[in-house]
Amino acid sequence: MNYNIAQINVARMIGVNIEDPVMKEFVDNLDKVNQLAENSEGFVWRLKDESNNAASFNPFNDEQVIINISVWKNITSLENFIYQTFHTEFLKRRKEWFNKYGKTHFALWWTREVDFPTIEESIDRLEHLQINGPSERAFNFKVKFPSPNEL
Repeated sequence: MNYNIAQINVARMIGVNIEDPVMKEFVDNLDKVNQLAENSEGFVWRLKDESNNAASFNPFNDEQVIINISVWKNITSLENFIYQTFHTEFLKRRKEWFNKYGKTHFALWWTREVDFPTIEESIDRLEHLQINGPSERAFNFKVKFPSPNEL
């Protein structure tokens, strides 16, 4: 069985919701960033709705919280997208649109290549990381765990 890397990213908006004017530049670039992700080497899948993004999902019942979940062939591909593309510019400007979200807002884990994570599973992984710190169940870029393929 082969494995891919899954990730969840949760953010608390400064705006009252995604339509708030403070979020306009971020929203105006969502399609561009999502298309860049989908065209990036190693991209496998991302959570999206009919409007081609994940901003409408509201698993925390909080209009200020948005989530992003995606799956990549490997950690290097995901890191390249996050830190070596146009996405990096938005990462650097994160504080213009988002407040700090809890102890950690981002989690990684290995998933079988035939499986895509559910919202519930992804939130569970993030919460596990927040409570317990990095482990094989959920980790981050600072403390990585090898793919089961490598064991």
